[in-house]
Formats: sequence, C-alpha cells, structure tokens
Amino acid sequence: MPAAKLIVIYPMPKDVDAFERAYSAEHLPMAAPIFDAAGATKVVLTRFSGAAAGPSPYHRMAEIHFPSHEVLMACAASQPGRDALADAHRISNGGAPIVLIGTEDVVTFGQG
Repeated sequence: MPAAKLIVIYPMPKDVDAFERAYSAEHLPMAAPIFDAAGATKVVLTRFSGAAAGPSPYHRMAEIHFPSHEVLMACAASQPGRDALADAHRISNGGAPIVLIGTEDVVTFGQG
C-alpha cells in the first residue's frame, strides 16, 4: 500500500506578516497534534522564494505524509481533520488554498 500525502498550497497573501503570524502561532500548533494523532509520518513545510519566470503566485506549501491513502482519508474525514482544513482556509488571506492528495516517487541522485 503506497504512502500518501495531503498537500496544501497557499496563494500569495495580501498581508504576508499577518499570514505568517496566524500560520506559526495559531494554525501549526492547532493542526500538528491532529495530524500526529491521525497517523501522519512526516510534515514538510516549504516557503517559496520565487519561480523560474519571476515572482511565485504561491507563498507556502505544506505536505503532510501518511502511511496510506486510507489513513489520510480517515484523517480528512474526521472532525479534527475537517477543522484543520477549515483553519487553513481561515488563515489564507490571499484566497483559498489549493488542497491536493497525492503520492510521490523519490529519485535519489549522487549515491555512487
């Protein structure tokens, strides 16, 4: 059973400082225990600094990894999971975040 991940991509905020405060001080402390209790195995948080063709239309991306699609879907369907996703929408002051579900293939380079 392949691992799965929940991906949340936040558009560029109208007020970056307000978004960052809400993200760091409110959203992450609220969401982290929910995902931990639901069986998440890893969280990767990315802050974009640009794009190949200029400024990025996106500000942040959160990837919450789960051991399976079933575990991810159970978390997303639970009331705490729905609350965490609703909070992601609440703090996103540049528009609604994009929420995706995926799997990943990892290709490693430089391993001799």
